[in-house]
This record gives sequence, C-alpha cells and structure tokens, in this order.
Amino acid sequence: MSLDDLKKAVLEANLATVRNGLVIATFGNASAIDRATGQVVIKPSGVPYDQMTADCMVVSDLDGRVLDNRLRPSSDLETHLVLYRAFQGVGAVIHTHSTFATILAQCLCPIPPMGTTHADYFHGTIPVTRHLTPEEISADYVRATGEVIVETFRDLDPDAIPAVLVAGHGPFVWGRTPEEAVMNATILEEVAKFAWHSMMLRTNVPEFPPALLDRHFLRKHGASATYGQPT
Repeated sequence: MSLDDLKKAVLEANLATVRNGLVIATFGNASAIDRATGQVVIKPSGVPYDQMTADCMVVSDLDGRVLDNRLRPSSDLETHLVLYRAFQGVGAVIHTHSTFATILAQCLCPIPPMGTTHADYFHGTIPVTRHLTPEEISADYVRATGEVIVETFRDLDPDAIPAVLVAGHGPFVWGRTPEEAVMNATILEEVAKFAWHSMMLRTNVPEFPPALLDRHFLRKHGASATYGQPT
C-alpha cells in the first residue's frame, strides 16, 4: 500500500469511529503502520473530524519523529508506537472513549467471555491494565500507557485478544488492518454493553464453556477458519 493509500485508510478508520458512535468531540484516534518502511500514519491532534482530510494525517517513524506534516500528531502517538514495537502482528491501532468500554475501564472490570459474540472476536477475557504509578505518570505518561498495555499482555496473545481496557482511561484495540481495527473497536463496545447489562442482571454469571469459546473463535481465525468465503 502506498503512503497516500495508507493515509486514506487511516482517515477512513478515524471517520468510521465517529460514524459507529465510538467517538465524540476529538476523544479518539486511529493509526496504521507500513511494516516495510516503519512509517506510522496517525490523525492530527485536536482537529475536528469533520475538518480532517487524508492530507491532514501525520506520518512518523517508529521513534516518533514526524516526517512530513505541518500538524502535530495525536497526543497518544507514543502509546501507539509502543504497541507497534511490541506486537509485530498489529497493523493498526485505535483508541476511543466509547461509553460502555470506558465505564468498565473506569471500574477496572475485565470483560470475560459470556457469549458467542465475544467469542467470535476475542479468544478470552479482555483484560484491564493496572493504574499507572505517580512516577510513570510524571515521567512519560503516554509512553507508560503503552508499556502498561504490553505488561498486561505478558502472558496473553495480542493477536487472539486484540483489545485492552486501560484503567481509568478507556479502550485500545488493534488489528492487522485499519478496517479490522475498526471492526474490533465496534465489537468491543457491543461486547462491553452486553457484559455490563448481563452483570447488572446477574452478578455471578456462569463461566462460558471453553469448548464453545474455541469453536466460535477458531471458525473465524487461524489456518482452519471456515467462516466466510475462500480467497
């Protein structure tokens, strides 16, 4: 994909988060990486979505050096870069403050699999990070946010669970492409909504059967996936 096409894809991902009700005001950002060149494209900081064009997208390298734009990158750029450096299968990252996912992030409530909608996209519990320490916040808050996500996935597979709730903050999700990351962000909000309402009805929701979790996830993901049409 050319750099111009990547900018268009990142613009569309950002606009899709608004269309899908995941972002209000400028509370969100989407980015993507060209793994061949190490170039990262991300939305500009504080620019209203209805004023953004592909030319507004900011390009940086993996060290955060802005390469070709007069606009400042999203203030969350360094968090995205930490994830790109740590999770090699990730091609796009999205951060939102979508309502139900943020409610659960503020309450430090992970989202366990409770049904097949969750299982179709997330192969296990969507975790919550710990709170950052005062030292982490004062030293480099944005980088530390990425690092605490990586820490949370020390024993988890980010390709199988492409989402996290950052304590007191909100969700970060990712995917192989901007389009996939948008879908994961959209489904995460639905799953969070389902979980919140389920827990309101019953605090001790029974464990979702692991065999059913595997059945639904693996039909859509991996070498033996059967969902959809052959390519």
